[in-house]
Amino acid sequence: MADTKQTDTAGRGNEAQRKASWRSIGPGIVVAATGVGAGDLVATLIAGGKFGYTLLWAAVIGCLVKISLAEAAGRWHLATGRTLFDGWRSLGSWTTVYFAGYVVVWGFVYGAAAMSSSALPLAALFPDVMDFKLWAVLCGLVGLVFVWFNRYAVFEKVMTVLVGVMFLVTVYLAIRVTPRLDSAFAGLAPVLPDGSLFYTLGLIGGVGGTITLAAYGYWVNAKGWTDTSWMKVMRLDNRVAYLTTGIFVVAMLFVGAELLHSSGVALAKGDRGLLDLSAVLEDRYGAATAKLFLIGFFATSFTSLIGVWHGVSLMFADFVTKYRPSLTGPGTRPDKSLPFRAYLLWLTFPPISLLFLDQPFGLIVAYGVIGALFMPFLALTLLWLLNSSRTPADWRNGLLSNGMLGAAGLLFLVLCVQQVRDLPW
Repeated sequence: MADTKQTDTAGRGNEAQRKASWRSIGPGIVVAATGVGAGDLVATLIAGGKFGYTLLWAAVIGCLVKISLAEAAGRWHLATGRTLFDGWRSLGSWTTVYFAGYVVVWGFVYGAAAMSSSALPLAALFPDVMDFKLWAVLCGLVGLVFVWFNRYAVFEKVMTVLVGVMFLVTVYLAIRVTPRLDSAFAGLAPVLPDGSLFYTLGLIGGVGGTITLAAYGYWVNAKGWTDTSWMKVMRLDNRVAYLTTGIFVVAMLFVGAELLHSSGVALAKGDRGLLDLSAVLEDRYGAATAKLFLIGFFATSFTSLIGVWHGVSLMFADFVTKYRPSLTGPGTRPDKSLPFRAYLLWLTFPPISLLFLDQPFGLIVAYGVIGALFMPFLALTLLWLLNSSRTPADWRNGLLSNGMLGAAGLLFLVLCVQQVRDLPW
């Protein structure tokens, strides 16, 4: 812990030099955009379609939960000078076993899902150009090449532009459907209509909640924030990013409440539900609005693809380097290391086979189980790490952080049980 204390002291000495400003914002936008995928949008739209504005309060709480989780991950990296995988490894070998299984199986299935999700809007925008599966392969290859050759700074700028597109499109749609603000404000009161429990829990826990929350600390370090002198900057970055995401989610709930709830339209589950919404928008507002939505749909899906390609590959590189330091030469940047690029290839090429085959039953069950376990694993291990001597005393959890992480852990355990029960056993 001597090195940790030295880092902490140096950080406090430089803290006055690190002024939190809007120009500093970056990693938070990356993690928030990566975590919100097309499936999350469908879940939000369905919640709005079924219950109108009634569950708006759950979207707000979900935003606060993600702020707490990402802040905890960033605080661990800055306060200790160690990565999150370092922290997990200190809790015992069981964390290594779980993470190893997770990144292998999850990456294989997620790669195909991300490519498919990015291809859907492109195939709808350009129906006669090429087959849907070829669009999916192209998206995966473009993501691979982009992440392989670019530094973090370029990656962050591209993500920020795509987030801007997502944000403008969804806010425009929310305004276009003419929300009833009196009903929206009434939706801030916590109410649980009949049959809404798991929609509510999903809205709180699902939007923006993936392994990319754990990647936040890695992006913080990639930005050049390495000690506690950056703590205020990191916290501003995180809050602004998830408030932006909160507006994004609320806008989609408005669209669901006004466009689907009032007319009784039901969307298909999964990413294809957004194509249903595109058809509804075209019927109601014309082809231009529908095409604009598809552009926003693509931006949402592609940010998730390249975000995972970059962030989870950083985590995998850290994982491998802890056991085989020789695979990363001295002075080699993590995003140029052999393990980073090996995982990039794993995310891209093996999953292409799943685009042309039915996904194997056993693989889907394994993916569902370990994926459902990740968010409670993240919340509860952060709670453990940030209340122990592994974290310098000045940066351990307070009552608010413990309350938020504890509540998040319980919420994700309930969602985990529900997700496992819903698997096609």
